[in-house]
Amino acid sequence: MRTVFFISDRTGMTAEAFGNSLLTQFNDIEFKRVNIAFIDTLSKAKHAANQVKKASEADGQPALIFSTQISKEYRQLLINSSGIFFDFFETFISKLEETLGTKSSQTVGLLHSMADENNYGKRIHSINFALSCDDGLNIKNYGRADIILTGVSRSGKTPTCLFLALQYGIFAANYPLIEEDLKTIKLPKILQKNKNKLFGLSINPVRLQSIRDERRSNSSYASIDQCRKEVNLAEDMFVQNQVPFLDTSHTSIEEIAGRILNKGAIKRRY
Repeated sequence: MRTVFFISDRTGMTAEAFGNSLLTQFNDIEFKRVNIAFIDTLSKAKHAANQVKKASEADGQPALIFSTQISKEYRQLLINSSGIFFDFFETFISKLEETLGTKSSQTVGLLHSMADENNYGKRIHSINFALSCDDGLNIKNYGRADIILTGVSRSGKTPTCLFLALQYGIFAANYPLIEEDLKTIKLPKILQKNKNKLFGLSINPVRLQSIRDERRSNSSYASIDQCRKEVNLAEDMFVQNQVPFLDTSHTSIEEIAGRILNKGAIKRRY
């Protein structure tokens, strides 16, 4: 067991994302993760340093500290805490200052704050749009969509739309292909009108059966035959109508969004 601290003067999300990305390369070690956020006073910094020291003593080896702490004073307290300090802020900011020929603002928490009200407002509007156009709702608003995800039920459309909205301010709608839609190879009429915005999500029938079974156990909806039928018909529809699609079976929501962006199906708003 190795204790890992993610410490920041704000939410800690950046430190946690960077740190966890590195830790995935060490599968044979068990990590105990601790997120300590909003370290913005001297007393909080001292308390965090004390937590690191106690964890190191309990483990019998130095705790790991992934930090995006801006204050040099607070960073020094953490460095002296007997843990191993990985300073994401200082590692990159110094080189950026040198490269750009200017000093950074040293402002706390800009990434996950409301400092840029324009971008923050776009994110809020995009999330509201994704929720209002989820699962085939408000099809009259599809004209405002940046992208429309389509596929059979439980193929990952809703969480992907919300992720695209939250992370990139993208107006993402989704339309579920139901049994009635799959009786023909043609796209549903509402999708025909917005074909240039379509992106399909498919999934392995066995994986789909497992997901559906958690929701409606032992139902025809969750039967392997039904899952195979729907997936095959949906993929035939995508191919016939030249709708780009990808298999979400073993792909995280973040990866699905990344692949959609990488394929050029849509451009980031910011």
